[in-house]
Amino acid sequence: MHIGQRVAAVGMVVSGALAVAKIFAGMTGHSTAVMADGFESGSDVFASGFVLLGLTLAAKPPDEDHPYGHGRIEILTGLLIGLGLTAGGALISYASLQHLGQPRTPPAAFVVWPLLASLVAKTGLATFKFRYGRKLQSVALTADAWNDAMDTGSAMAALVAVALTRSDPVRFLDADRYGGSLVGLIVVLVGVRVARDTAMQLMDTMPDNRHMKQIREAAYTVAGVRGVEKCFARKTGMRYHVDLHLEVDPEMTVRQSHEIAHKVQLRIVESLDWVADVLVHVEPAP
Repeated sequence: MHIGQRVAAVGMVVSGALAVAKIFAGMTGHSTAVMADGFESGSDVFASGFVLLGLTLAAKPPDEDHPYGHGRIEILTGLLIGLGLTAGGALISYASLQHLGQPRTPPAAFVVWPLLASLVAKTGLATFKFRYGRKLQSVALTADAWNDAMDTGSAMAALVAVALTRSDPVRFLDADRYGGSLVGLIVVLVGVRVARDTAMQLMDTMPDNRHMKQIREAAYTVAGVRGVEKCFARKTGMRYHVDLHLEVDPEMTVRQSHEIAHKVQLRIVESLDWVADVLVHVEPAP
């Protein structure tokens, strides 16, 4: 199994265990905030499942109908995670605010333990996924990492809400419910961010200037290159495909210019592990 797939599988197991613990604790301990955080962890199981599916499908080799490979499935997975988080967060907020002002039993003290466990586990998972998301250039895995990072914020919000309600059940009657609503809002904000970032990549947004500079610098290391007129790049999964307009001596033969172009292609792919392939167009230098 690919390392990204293993990371997603671990996330599913951890999130599933935390979801069961928090939902059970919230129901038996009378805490809306803890239950909301538990349902949010439950959605993480599906998010990590989407990541696992996306990484598996994206690993399929290119074929006649998909010459650039199937990497965009992985980006689409990240977009679906963002949209799912946005919708799920809105539902959590709505459900938490439905019973404001109604009398209720204060939350039990034991509900804080699954929240503390969630803080530790999700911090570790987020760090782990961010690391491998950057290493593998995986949009879906990075989106899942943001999901886990957001969980630490939602767990903190739930902890504060429970603490306020237990400290003064009369004065802070609805603090626990407002805490559940805040958990939902955090989920919505992260979902919008993830959806925006992945949508930009589906629109063939160029990488940053530092990465584009690396492509040009790698091309200039090949003897015979006089200039790089145009340079474009688009992400088709975990890596980029580059289109390069290369300037060479106009008096060269077609064979000689082709050899230079081929060397440039190999140099860029070998020196930049985030580049999948390079299409070089040769032009006469002015």
